[in-house]
Amino acid sequence: MKRTVEFIFGLIGGIIGFICALAALFIGGIGEAFNAEGAETVGNLGVAAIVFSIIAIIGAALVKSKPKFAGVLFLISAIGGFISISMFYILPGILILIAGIMALFKKEQEDKKVNT
Repeated sequence: MKRTVEFIFGLIGGIIGFICALAALFIGGIGEAFNAEGAETVGNLGVAAIVFSIIAIIGAALVKSKPKFAGVLFLISAIGGFISISMFYILPGILILIAGIMALFKKEQEDKKVNT
């Protein structure tokens, strides 16, 4: 079955999430340079968001062959990204969450063959 929408949403969400995680790492690095309190935590959460974005990209790669497993990966990635870098992960998190819900709950269509 074609799972093109889930694939595109998961892939775009993972890529945008990766970019947002790099932005969080950048902000954490700037904070570290100015000895800001809590800047190390922001950097560590940026690394966690990178991991969750990679999980979303892996889910996008698996969505056509194993849609239920990919849906679980998408949901883990969306929730983990929201927890790790919250505001930075809103757009990718929503895209990944939609892909996960669609992958889990979309019905499989049976191919109907016409006998001639």
